[in-house]
Amino acid sequence: MKVKDLPLDDRPREKMFLRGVQALSDSELLAILLRTGAKGESVIQVSINLLKKFGNIGLLANQNISSIAKIRGIGKNKAATLLAAFEISRRIESGNKWFSKTKIVSPKDVADIFIPLLRDEIRENFIVVCLNSSNRIIKYEIISTGILNSSLIHAREVFKTAFEHNSANIILIHNHPSGNIEPSNEDKNITRKLVEAGKIIDVNVFDHIIVAGNDYFSFIEKKLI
Repeated sequence: MKVKDLPLDDRPREKMFLRGVQALSDSELLAILLRTGAKGESVIQVSINLLKKFGNIGLLANQNISSIAKIRGIGKNKAATLLAAFEISRRIESGNKWFSKTKIVSPKDVADIFIPLLRDEIRENFIVVCLNSSNRIIKYEIISTGILNSSLIHAREVFKTAFEHNSANIILIHNHPSGNIEPSNEDKNITRKLVEAGKIIDVNVFDHIIVAGNDYFSFIEKKLI
């Protein structure tokens, strides 16, 4: 049985499109990674077999390729796909923990974190960085990718991220792929509007940092905030 033979609402990928990734079970998430089933078994059944064998995704993630490949319908290629996905998840989690331990004291602390992430980006990204009361990074979220202008960045998007992560303090970051570190008039206007909006709803905009190559521009350092 192939996934396309299932009713539309039972197909993991379509279900994710319609209801979001949080609506999928562990076996459905695995099915998206595995892509195909085995003779006589749909990819969802193969995923269920994996979970029955190892108990849960956490235990499955700690196996090696050979142990996973022994499950009927898996093999080395699918096992490698699973382990690669689990390792990516581990590295993301590790990165988030590292963020939470890093106290932000100056704009340079923020720039040192995000310059490597944005240095080679060919598109302009606008990022909201959420801080806790100890000035440690809780979360960061890219809210726009493309050409930065007032039609793409809205206060509701910026502060929605702050509210979702219960953050009273945020830092704005965006990159200039052109390499020009100086803020445009649009950058200044957006920053001014967001700072004023933050005052109204009691969310402090600590800084707006522009990254270009290995350099950065801080609005707070230049006394523009």
